[in-house]
Amino acid sequence: VQLQASGGGLVQAGGSLRLSCTASGSIFRINDLSWYRQAPGKQRELVAGITSGSSTNYADSVKGRFTISRDNAKNTVYLQMNSLKPEDTAVYYCNATRVTTGWGSVFSSVWGQGTQVTVSS
Repeated sequence: VQLQASGGGLVQAGGSLRLSCTASGSIFRINDLSWYRQAPGKQRELVAGITSGSSTNYADSVKGRFTISRDNAKNTVYLQMNSLKPEDTAVYYCNATRVTTGWGSVFSSVWGQGTQVTVSS
């Protein structure tokens, strides 16, 4: 099971980006999907999460600006980021919890490789 994140880049403050993260590897079901970020010299922090029932939660710093969504048919989670600020600059990681494969294997937590988001002032 692998997660592949994409969509990062360089954007000016006030701009938008859409991150995508797709799971591959004979996926049967994924419970929760989340986006985390880690800025230089800081700890990794939760940005947004979405359950298998599509309930969402957000860090206070991104509420009203970011939207997380998922497409279960594509095993993909998205993060729409609007009104970006320089403090949003970080490497963004996707995470999937309790991934069940078609073979019956269960992975408790799987991380993507990270995608860089840089917001210039």
